[in-house]
Amino acid sequence: MPRYWLFKSEPTAYSFDDLVSDGVAEWDGVRNFQARNLLRDEIKEGDGVLFYHSSAKPMAVIGTAVVVRDGYPDATAADPNSLHPDLKHTAENPIWYMVDISARERFSQPVTLATVKDTPTLAGMMLVRRGARLSVQPVTEEEWGIIREMGGPEPLN
Repeated sequence: MPRYWLFKSEPTAYSFDDLVSDGVAEWDGVRNFQARNLLRDEIKEGDGVLFYHSSAKPMAVIGTAVVVRDGYPDATAADPNSLHPDLKHTAENPIWYMVDISARERFSQPVTLATVKDTPTLAGMMLVRRGARLSVQPVTEEEWGIIREMGGPEPLN
């Protein structure tokens, strides 16, 4: 059974359009241990992803993606010229992990954070909990279905 996740990205750093253009992308640069554990241990090929634009006006779920590669060491951590280096991370002792994702659907109507907060059936969603700021978050199957329905998904060609 696939599981479901919400991945946050600032559109100025990496947008849903970037993912569509790239086809498949490494979800790298995550430097939070709780999110790292999800990427390393929980998120698997075939899982669904809600792609969320954070630090945007408005902040919103823009579309969906699918995980196409299970977690593996994030090579950007070992690169001192990357945006998120951690020189304690080595091939022999990887600390940080990433997955690969591919865009699946664009929402005809982005589902804004305000809309999520105003939807009683989404009141328990991690996205709206105080202090829950993880860039990678679990989503229930029910939350996945509600947000997809609200967004009016359109398959990408």
